[in-house]
Amino acid sequence: MHLDQARARFAELRRQESGVSPDELDEIWAALPTVAAADVLGAWRGADFATGHRLSRQLVAARWHGKTFRSALDAKPLICRDESGELFSDVRLGGGEATLWNVEFRGEVTATMVYDGRPVLDHFKQVDPATLMGIMNGRPEQVLDDGRHYYFLLERD
Repeated sequence: MHLDQARARFAELRRQESGVSPDELDEIWAALPTVAAADVLGAWRGADFATGHRLSRQLVAARWHGKTFRSALDAKPLICRDESGELFSDVRLGGGEATLWNVEFRGEVTATMVYDGRPVLDHFKQVDPATLMGIMNGRPEQVLDDGRHYYFLLERD
């Protein structure tokens, strides 16, 4: 799959309401360019793909809004909405906050958020200047569902 195909299919799958194939997301991931940690600083609104992954239900229940990367050492992985709709960093759910690094994953070095309190890493690749594709990686019991990773997306907020 070449980059233009990956971007087009990414756009289609983000709108799909069910039945998104993790295998197809793997193909899109492989076609996208890596991104440096310094290039993802800022506030991001999050969403995911309708793969049926168990983490999707947990994030909906937490009212997950997105992520904020203030600096490499100040990353907020779980920006959620409270009962009144105000945004806050849910450090309880995330076991703390996070840091941002350039880390090798699947043979490529790309921006990666490392959770402070959990054996979890979120790797990112660039769809376009305002959109990232993310894949959650780490201890299998923490992130895998039926052997599959959790895929999500971030858009500049």
